[in-house]
Amino acid sequence: MRKAGFILFLFCLSISAGLSAQTSLFNGKDLSGWTAYGTEKWYVEDGLLVCESGPDEQYGYLATNKHYKNFELNLEFKQEADGNSGVFIRSTIEGTKVSGWQVEVAPKGKHTGGVYESYGRGWLIKPEPEKENVLKEGEWNQMKIIVNGNILTSYLNGVEMIKISDAKIGAGEGSVALQIHDGGGIKVKWRNIVIKEM
Repeated sequence: MRKAGFILFLFCLSISAGLSAQTSLFNGKDLSGWTAYGTEKWYVEDGLLVCESGPDEQYGYLATNKHYKNFELNLEFKQEADGNSGVFIRSTIEGTKVSGWQVEVAPKGKHTGGVYESYGRGWLIKPEPEKENVLKEGEWNQMKIIVNGNILTSYLNGVEMIKISDAKIGAGEGSVALQIHDGGGIKVKWRNIVIKEM
C-alpha cells in the first residue's frame, strides 16, 4: 500500500513539474513582457490581445522581451476583417525589419501554418492544399508551434500543418513575435499564449 502511495505521489509530482514549466506570455491585462515595433496598434480589450492596422498601414510587431530557443508554443487567434498576421520564432527586430521565421496566420488559401523567412529565402514550406480548410474563418483557432534544434513543426486545430528541418532555423536566436501585415484593414485577436521551454 505504501509503495502504491509513493508511486502516486511521484506521478503527481511529475505532472506538477510539467505544469510549472509552462509560462503564460500574456497576462490578459497589459503588454508586460512585450515590446511593440512600428506604429500599428497593439492593445488589450476584454482580456484579449488585439492587433489592428494603424494610420501608417505598415508592418508591425509585438515581440517578447525574452529570447526563446527550444520550446512548445500554444496560442489561440481569431481573425477579424483581413486576418493577415503571423507568429515569428527566434527573431530579432530593428524598426520594422524582422530577421527570423514566421509561422503564417492568414486568410484561407494563404497558407496558415506554413513557414516564411522574411528578408531572406521567402517561403520555406507551405501546407498541403487540402489543409487550407483546417482554418476556421471568423472563429477561434488553436495553433501549436514546436521548435527543437533544426526542426520546426506547426499544428492548427490539432492538425499537423508542416514539419521542416532547416540548419538556418537551428542556428537562429531571438524572441517570439506576433506580426500585423502591411496594407491596412487588418485586425486579429489573440489569447491563451503559453510557452513551455525544452
